[in-house]
Amino acid sequence: MSSKKNTRALGRGLDAILKSPETDITAHDISGNFVVGAIAEIELKKIETNPFQPRTEFDEMQLRELAESIKSQGIIQPVTVRKLGYDKYQLISGERRFRASKLAGLEKIPCYIRLANDEQMLEMALIENIHRQDLNALEVAISYQRLIDELKITQEKLSEKVGKNRSTITNFLRLLKLPAEVQVALRDDLISMGHARALLGVGDTATQIKLLKQIIDKGLSVRQTENIVRSLNKEAHETSSKTSENVLDEKYKKATEILSSKFGTKVALRKRSDGKGNLVISFKNDQDLDRILELLK
Repeated sequence: MSSKKNTRALGRGLDAILKSPETDITAHDISGNFVVGAIAEIELKKIETNPFQPRTEFDEMQLRELAESIKSQGIIQPVTVRKLGYDKYQLISGERRFRASKLAGLEKIPCYIRLANDEQMLEMALIENIHRQDLNALEVAISYQRLIDELKITQEKLSEKVGKNRSTITNFLRLLKLPAEVQVALRDDLISMGHARALLGVGDTATQIKLLKQIIDKGLSVRQTENIVRSLNKEAHETSSKTSENVLDEKYKKATEILSSKFGTKVALRKRSDGKGNLVISFKNDQDLDRILELLK
């Protein structure tokens, strides 16, 4: 398969991959009971899970609820598998349905059968997961990063593959820069993506974690969190400026004292770290200004 054709198919999402003539190989057969391209009932014991599955945690309660639904309604949407060899299959997508079917006590499950190499498997699993509605923000971010790392592509190329704006992808990837405590809170739905993005605006890890505890303990909204971050950054900037000025004032304190004594008025000296600054000589009125100007002559 050419890389150009592969990219075009992936850009349309998982459904396009599965329906594409480049991956829907109905004319091929591998030794076993079922041909590639068929929909068949396959025994669960003959299907192994996908090692490329980016999702590592499944809600136990939701799985049990899905299992009850399967018991009464059956499997409405088949899972997708690839054929590995004689009566041996591997999941491409549908692991929740696969797990729930086991809980429901089923022995067989309906499956779409496809051929796919390892790279295609990873792409299929990740792209399908990215488009799921029940994924949390951290799982999406990890899936994006894995696609970038495994396929060695840029964010721009990734946006084409998954059909998402590059800015959206960037915002998700930034979440992976947060400290582990914040990422765990996001994974466990203790905070939202809005909270996490606000925390990205905090300068240091210790403050991020401290604010995280406040969000959880006090139930702060995203807007409240953003306001706190703005306030913290403003205070930090003002403190930094004052500290810098105070240090410089101490260094040149003697000079200002001499000038104040010479002119008989208040003299202020401010010098920035880049060497620039200003010297301010105060005066009370026009006569006082004339007096100072005479002294300067």
